[in-house]
Amino acid sequence: MSRANRPGRAWWTRVRAGYEEGADEAGGERPLAGYVLLLGAYSAFAAGLACAVRRWGSPGARPAAGDLALVAVAAFQSSRTLAKDAVTSPLRAPFTTYRGTAGPGEVTEAPRPGPVRHAVGELLSCPLCMAQWTATAGVAGLALCPRATRWATAGLTAVAAADVLHFGYARLQQAAE
Repeated sequence: MSRANRPGRAWWTRVRAGYEEGADEAGGERPLAGYVLLLGAYSAFAAGLACAVRRWGSPGARPAAGDLALVAVAAFQSSRTLAKDAVTSPLRAPFTTYRGTAGPGEVTEAPRPGPVRHAVGELLSCPLCMAQWTATAGVAGLALCPRATRWATAGLTAVAAADVLHFGYARLQQAAE
C-alpha cells in the first residue's frame, strides 16, 4: 500500500485543512483542527494537574463521596456560569457571537468562523463541554488543596441551590396569579 493511500491519511489531510465537510447532523462542517487543538490543550491541562498532584498533592487519597458531590454540583454551576452567564460573555466574545437571551441572566451564543475559533467557541458556549474541564480542576483541587477546594465548591453549590430556590419561588408566584 502506498503512503498516499494509507488509512488515516485522508483524515489527517482533512484535519490539516481545518474542517471536515458534511460531517455533522445538519450537513455542515466540523472544525477538526480546532478539536485537535482542544484535545491537546485538555490533555496538557490534565497531565499538568496529574504531575502537580503527584509532586505536591496526595495522589493516593481518594475523594470522599461528599467531596465528589460538591465537585459535581460546583462543576455544573461553574460550567453553566462560564458558558451561559451574561456577565461572563466578554470572556467568550472573541470566540462567539451573541444570538439572544436564553433565560434569566443567560445568553445564547454561536461559535465564530474559523477552525480554532469555532471549536473554542463551541467549548465556551456549551455547559456540558465546560463541565469536563471544571470537574477535572475540582478533583485535582481536592488532591492539591482540599480545604480551599471544599470552600470554593461549597460556595458554588450554595449558588446552585439558590438558583433552584429562585426558580421555585418564581414558579410559585406564577401559580398564585
